[in-house]
Amino acid sequence: MPIRIYDNFRRRKKEFVPVHSDYVGMYVCGMTVQDKPHIGHMYASIAGDTMRRYLEYRGYNVRYIYNFTDVDDKIIQKANDEGISWKAVAERNIEAYFKYAELLGIKPASVYPRASEHIDEIIELVTRIMDKGYAYESGGDVYFAVEKWSDYGTFSGRKLDELRAGARVEPGEKKRNPLDFALWKAAKEGEPYWESPWGNGRPGWHIECSAMSMKYLGESFDIHGGGQDLVFPHHENEIAQAEAATGKRFANFWVENGLVNLTGEKMSKSTKHFFSVEDICAEVNPDILKFYLLSTHYRSPVEFNRERIAEAEAALERLKNAMRNVTLATEDLDPAEVAPPEEELSRAAAETEKRFVEAMDDDFNTAKALGHLFDLAKAINRQMEIGTLPPETGAAARAAALKLRKLGDVLGLLWKEEPDEAQLPEEVKTLVEQRQTARSNREWAKADEMRSRIERMGFVVEDRPEGPLVRKKGS
Repeated sequence: MPIRIYDNFRRRKKEFVPVHSDYVGMYVCGMTVQDKPHIGHMYASIAGDTMRRYLEYRGYNVRYIYNFTDVDDKIIQKANDEGISWKAVAERNIEAYFKYAELLGIKPASVYPRASEHIDEIIELVTRIMDKGYAYESGGDVYFAVEKWSDYGTFSGRKLDELRAGARVEPGEKKRNPLDFALWKAAKEGEPYWESPWGNGRPGWHIECSAMSMKYLGESFDIHGGGQDLVFPHHENEIAQAEAATGKRFANFWVENGLVNLTGEKMSKSTKHFFSVEDICAEVNPDILKFYLLSTHYRSPVEFNRERIAEAEAALERLKNAMRNVTLATEDLDPAEVAPPEEELSRAAAETEKRFVEAMDDDFNTAKALGHLFDLAKAINRQMEIGTLPPETGAAARAAALKLRKLGDVLGLLWKEEPDEAQLPEEVKTLVEQRQTARSNREWAKADEMRSRIERMGFVVEDRPEGPLVRKKGS
């Protein structure tokens, strides 16, 4: 079965055929790093990372680019407000991104280009656009002439007449048409700048992504991602300037992810509906947060609230419990003496992988793919309920649990292991022992109080026939 991906430009799913024979080129618009990463940034990264992981699972070599906009008006203003350099602001927030990307199990990109480190490529691209007659210099600024690009607005579904009605020239701008956008900005006093054919200045926002993606992926590449809030003007402008320069299709698939919403409104700094990932990860285990985000198809909006996070925690726990149950039930089996796997559970594992692939082949449908993992977990647990396992069932259970883990890995689920009992805090160990004593004495209220104290310390106790199992919350 071929992979089919929804292309937001052409508003339909298309069969995926790579541009290059030796690699898939994928570019995801990254953070403008004037502040710490918020959940919207991380959702775009998780969406892109999931696509990349699945393509690699299907045998493709993926060249994955994630950029940082490290110099722009907001970063400069932030630096001035704090009395530090723009580089210090950018570096601080880039480090924060890497910290939470690692916690969320996002694979490192092939390259993390920064706008400030690609000035030569940006100047070269601006020059090409000007030479083709699509841009002009005005007082040290360089603008893209929107009305000369006949396809402008096609991507975002906007008409030039409608855009003109709301457009205006901001103070200090020297553009001929209110719709024109800056490719290069003349330097202002106290701002960072670089030398250029048009005088000292710095890049406009949109030009950096076209220049950097083409440097690392070629003038035409496979997949361009980012949040749906970037469709206009950022992605619209990227397409116009890149295709004006090259005369080629820029990206074959535009795969913008849905926005993260709080009570129905986009979370953003400007509206104050904004959660930093730092704040969220202080309350929510990153494994659970990632699972929650994957439970929605990437093109759909994500409604973010604590009640749904709690539901995600319980759901992820069901998958983990299936694997734990297999470990406990088969730990006494000698692998050298195990018979061929029992057929029913083996068939369930094979069928799960088949349906998982079908779901992911259909525009990376992680929500549906996760549903098939739950089907396998149920099949495993049904076999675990029979008590002592015969060797053939034990072999099948181990293979099925391994399949469950493998398919979860494709989605980037972390499956963090429980802490070894020897690594539990002494106070937790003591409470567990006291609780066992209380249960033996049928002091149920006291046992419940011990459980509550253990949970407040970040651990969960599961009562099993062989004794209590203690694990960290969310693991």
